[in-house]
Amino acid sequence: MAFKIKLNGQDRSVDVEGDMPLLWLLRDVLGMTGTKFGCGAALCGACTVHVDGVAVRACQTAVSDVDGRTITTIEGLSPDGKHPVQVAWRDLNVAQCGYCQVGQIMSAAALLAQNAKPSDADIDAAMSGNICRCGTYPRIRAAIHRAAAGGRR
Repeated sequence: MAFKIKLNGQDRSVDVEGDMPLLWLLRDVLGMTGTKFGCGAALCGACTVHVDGVAVRACQTAVSDVDGRTITTIEGLSPDGKHPVQVAWRDLNVAQCGYCQVGQIMSAAALLAQNAKPSDADIDAAMSGNICRCGTYPRIRAAIHRAAAGGRR
């Protein structure tokens, strides 16, 4: 079937099965390999993208569910890597192994788009679906606070 999406600001038409996971459309069909496969069960958050500005797990979102909608991947969050969350991540050396960080960044960016000054409890709730095996949670929280403060310490 043919589906239309707006991916990272560009209108795209794709001819795939409607039950294909969005993750595979992004990675295998459209070449957006920044979005990672983690658990395949929407438990780890590695595959987080934005659908109409909301953080969703691409591994469990069918292409038919995003027909006509706007999708943003890490590649489209800020092509030059200057989104406040990306800058804060670098400034605070958040990443350790790095595998989960794309999903973490996408969840954090969605949080800040909806709540410009989140509390620790807000951050914990919004980020609870993202697992970091390296345990960089304190740096993740600090980076979200820094991004919310406009990069100020």
